[in-house]
Amino acid sequence: MSKKARLILVLVIIEAALAGLWWYLARYGMANPDRVTAEFQQVVGQTMGTAMGALLGLGVILFFVAAHNDRKAAQGKGQG
Repeated sequence: MSKKARLILVLVIIEAALAGLWWYLARYGMANPDRVTAEFQQVVGQTMGTAMGALLGLGVILFFVAAHNDRKAAQGKGQG
């Protein structure tokens, strides 16, 4: 499996886990309005949205690095 494919797989799994956590916290806030602050939903949305966006942005950079490493590895196999 190439490094690009592994990176995409890991990013999808982590993003899904973050989305699940976001879903859980949003439902918790709706089910327990007396146990959370008034701005709980807004804070959860901003925090999780920022975390998922930052991970996705970092993933794009890491994807290009992985593609470069895959090309270098393929060239190394061809020469050896």
